[in-house]
Amino acid sequence: MSTTVKPWPRLRRGLEHDYRVLKVREDRWVDPRTHQEHGRVNLDCADWVNVIAVTPDEQLVLVRQFRFGVGATTLEVPGGMVDPGEAPAAAAARELEEETGYVAGRLVPLGAVHPNPAMQTNQCFSFLALDCVKAHAGQQDEGEDIAVELHPRADLPRLVLEGHITHSLVVVAFFLERLRAEVAR
Repeated sequence: MSTTVKPWPRLRRGLEHDYRVLKVREDRWVDPRTHQEHGRVNLDCADWVNVIAVTPDEQLVLVRQFRFGVGATTLEVPGGMVDPGEAPAAAAARELEEETGYVAGRLVPLGAVHPNPAMQTNQCFSFLALDCVKAHAGQQDEGEDIAVELHPRADLPRLVLEGHITHSLVVVAFFLERLRAEVAR
Protein backbone atom coordinates (compact mmCIF):
# COMPACT_ATOMS: atom_id res chain seq x y z
CA MET A 1 0.00 0.00 0.00
CA SER A 2 1.39 3.39 -0.96
CA THR A 3 0.64 6.69 0.68
CA THR A 4 0.53 10.09 -0.91
CA VAL A 5 3.26 12.54 0.02
CA LYS A 6 2.25 16.16 -0.41
CA PRO A 7 4.67 18.76 -1.75
CA TRP A 8 6.12 21.21 0.76
CA PRO A 9 5.26 24.85 0.00
CA ARG A 10 8.28 27.14 -0.07
CA LEU A 11 7.78 30.23 2.08
CA ARG A 12 10.85 32.12 0.88
CA ARG A 13 14.16 31.75 -0.88
CA GLY A 14 17.26 32.41 1.18
CA LEU A 15 20.24 34.62 0.43
CA GLU A 16 22.27 33.03 -2.36
CA HIS A 17 26.05 32.56 -2.15
CA ASP A 18 27.74 31.99 -5.53
CA TYR A 19 30.82 29.73 -5.47
CA ARG A 20 31.28 29.50 -9.26
CA VAL A 21 30.54 25.76 -9.57
CA LEU A 22 27.47 25.97 -7.35
CA LYS A 23 25.21 28.38 -5.55
CA VAL A 24 24.17 27.76 -1.95
CA ARG A 25 21.12 29.08 -0.16
CA GLU A 26 18.80 28.10 2.67
CA ASP A 27 15.11 28.23 1.78
CA ARG A 28 12.25 28.09 4.28
CA TRP A 29 9.60 25.39 3.70
CA VAL A 30 6.39 24.31 5.46
CA ASP A 31 5.78 20.67 6.29
CA PRO A 32 2.22 20.03 4.98
CA ARG A 33 1.70 17.33 7.59
CA THR A 34 2.73 19.26 10.74
CA HIS A 35 2.57 22.84 9.39
CA GLN A 36 6.00 23.47 10.97
CA GLU A 37 8.50 25.70 9.18
CA HIS A 38 11.89 24.21 8.30
CA GLY A 39 15.08 25.54 6.73
CA ARG A 40 16.55 23.41 3.94
CA VAL A 41 19.88 23.94 2.21
CA ASN A 42 19.75 24.04 -1.58
CA LEU A 43 22.77 23.56 -3.85
CA ASP A 44 22.06 25.00 -7.28
CA CYS A 45 24.47 23.26 -9.66
CA ALA A 46 24.81 23.04 -13.41
CA ASP A 47 23.87 19.71 -14.93
CA TRP A 48 26.74 17.26 -15.33
CA VAL A 49 27.76 14.61 -17.85
CA ASN A 50 29.70 11.35 -17.52
CA VAL A 51 31.13 9.58 -20.56
CA ILE A 52 31.97 5.88 -20.71
CA ALA A 53 34.50 6.05 -23.54
CA VAL A 54 35.45 2.83 -25.33
CA THR A 55 38.09 2.42 -28.05
CA PRO A 56 37.61 0.07 -31.03
CA ASP A 57 39.81 -2.52 -29.26
CA GLU A 58 37.60 -2.47 -26.10
CA GLN A 59 39.76 -0.23 -23.92
CA LEU A 60 38.07 2.13 -21.45
CA VAL A 61 39.38 5.68 -21.61
CA LEU A 62 39.56 6.71 -17.95
CA VAL A 63 40.93 9.79 -16.21
CA ARG A 64 42.81 10.10 -12.95
CA GLN A 65 42.64 13.43 -11.15
CA PHE A 66 42.95 14.95 -7.70
CA ARG A 67 39.60 15.44 -5.97
CA PHE A 68 39.54 18.03 -3.19
CA GLY A 69 36.56 16.55 -1.35
CA VAL A 70 38.44 13.35 -0.53
CA GLY A 71 41.94 14.84 -0.73
CA ALA A 72 43.15 12.12 -3.08
CA THR A 73 43.31 11.10 -6.73
CA THR A 74 40.41 9.15 -8.16
CA LEU A 75 39.93 7.01 -11.26
CA GLU A 76 36.85 8.10 -13.21
CA VAL A 77 35.26 8.42 -16.61
CA PRO A 78 35.66 11.75 -18.41
CA GLY A 79 32.94 14.24 -17.60
CA GLY A 80 32.06 17.68 -16.38
CA MET A 81 29.55 20.48 -16.36
CA VAL A 82 27.00 21.24 -19.04
CA ASP A 83 27.48 24.85 -20.14
CA PRO A 84 24.44 27.18 -20.18
CA GLY A 85 22.39 26.52 -23.33
CA GLU A 86 24.44 23.42 -24.21
CA ALA A 87 22.77 20.07 -24.85
CA PRO A 88 24.02 17.25 -22.60
CA ALA A 89 25.20 15.20 -25.62
CA ALA A 90 27.26 18.14 -26.88
CA ALA A 91 28.73 18.60 -23.40
CA ALA A 92 29.62 14.90 -23.27
CA ALA A 93 31.47 15.05 -26.61
CA ARG A 94 33.21 18.29 -25.58
CA GLU A 95 34.29 17.02 -22.14
CA LEU A 96 35.59 13.74 -23.59
CA GLU A 97 37.73 15.56 -26.14
CA GLU A 98 38.91 18.32 -23.77
CA GLU A 99 39.93 15.96 -20.97
CA THR A 100 41.38 13.11 -23.02
CA GLY A 101 41.91 14.15 -26.64
CA TYR A 102 39.67 11.26 -27.71
CA VAL A 103 36.76 11.73 -30.12
CA ALA A 104 33.79 9.37 -30.21
CA GLY A 105 32.60 7.70 -33.39
CA ARG A 106 29.15 7.33 -31.84
CA LEU A 107 27.54 8.71 -28.67
CA VAL A 108 24.68 6.78 -27.03
CA PRO A 109 22.60 8.30 -24.21
CA LEU A 110 22.30 5.98 -21.19
CA GLY A 111 20.06 8.02 -18.91
CA ALA A 112 20.10 10.65 -16.20
CA VAL A 113 20.03 10.64 -12.41
CA HIS A 114 19.65 13.28 -9.72
CA PRO A 115 23.01 13.26 -7.87
CA ASN A 116 21.45 14.21 -4.53
CA PRO A 117 17.78 15.29 -4.76
CA ALA A 118 17.69 16.06 -1.05
CA MET A 119 19.60 19.27 -1.69
CA GLN A 120 20.85 19.54 -5.28
CA THR A 121 18.91 20.87 -8.24
CA ASN A 122 20.88 19.26 -11.07
CA GLN A 123 20.96 16.07 -13.09
CA CYS A 124 23.89 13.93 -14.23
CA PHE A 125 23.55 12.59 -17.77
CA SER A 126 25.51 9.46 -18.72
CA PHE A 127 26.64 8.58 -22.22
CA LEU A 128 28.39 5.68 -23.89
CA ALA A 129 30.99 6.87 -26.40
CA LEU A 130 31.90 4.10 -28.85
CA ASP A 131 34.77 3.79 -31.34
CA CYS A 132 36.79 6.47 -29.56
CA VAL A 133 40.04 7.43 -31.26
CA LYS A 134 42.84 9.66 -30.04
CA ALA A 135 42.74 12.92 -32.01
CA HIS A 136 45.13 15.09 -29.93
CA ALA A 137 46.62 15.52 -26.45
CA GLY A 138 43.49 17.15 -24.99
CA GLN A 139 42.85 20.71 -23.79
CA GLN A 140 42.30 20.66 -20.04
CA ASP A 141 40.59 23.57 -18.35
CA GLU A 142 42.58 25.83 -16.06
CA GLY A 143 42.73 24.17 -12.66
CA GLU A 144 42.55 20.64 -14.12
CA ASP A 145 45.46 18.19 -13.91
CA ILE A 146 44.25 15.00 -15.57
CA ALA A 147 46.12 11.81 -16.47
CA VAL A 148 44.48 9.65 -19.14
CA GLU A 149 44.59 5.88 -18.61
CA LEU A 150 43.43 3.01 -20.79
CA HIS A 151 42.06 -0.09 -19.06
CA PRO A 152 40.63 -3.24 -20.67
CA ARG A 153 36.85 -3.03 -20.59
CA ALA A 154 36.75 -6.53 -19.13
CA ASP A 155 38.58 -5.19 -16.02
CA LEU A 156 35.68 -2.92 -15.03
CA PRO A 157 34.12 -5.22 -12.38
CA ARG A 158 37.51 -5.62 -10.70
CA LEU A 159 38.21 -1.86 -10.82
CA VAL A 160 34.92 -1.14 -9.05
CA LEU A 161 34.93 -4.04 -6.59
CA GLU A 162 38.56 -3.50 -5.56
CA GLY A 163 37.88 0.19 -4.89
CA HIS A 164 39.87 1.67 -7.78
CA ILE A 165 36.72 3.39 -9.07
CA THR A 166 34.79 4.88 -6.13
CA HIS A 167 32.96 7.89 -7.58
CA SER A 168 29.28 7.03 -7.13
CA LEU A 169 28.11 8.80 -10.28
CA VAL A 170 30.70 6.92 -12.32
CA VAL A 171 29.48 3.61 -10.88
CA VAL A 172 25.92 4.70 -11.73
CA ALA A 173 26.97 5.39 -15.34
CA PHE A 174 28.32 1.85 -15.66
CA PHE A 175 25.17 0.48 -14.02
CA LEU A 176 22.98 2.38 -16.51
CA GLU A 177 25.06 0.94 -19.35
CA ARG A 178 24.54 -2.58 -17.98
CA LEU A 179 20.79 -2.08 -17.56
CA ARG A 180 20.48 -0.81 -21.15
CA ALA A 181 22.39 -3.85 -22.41
CA GLU A 182 20.15 -6.23 -20.43
CA VAL A 183 16.97 -4.57 -21.72
CA ALA A 184 18.27 -4.75 -25.29
CA ARG A 185 18.67 -8.56 -25.08
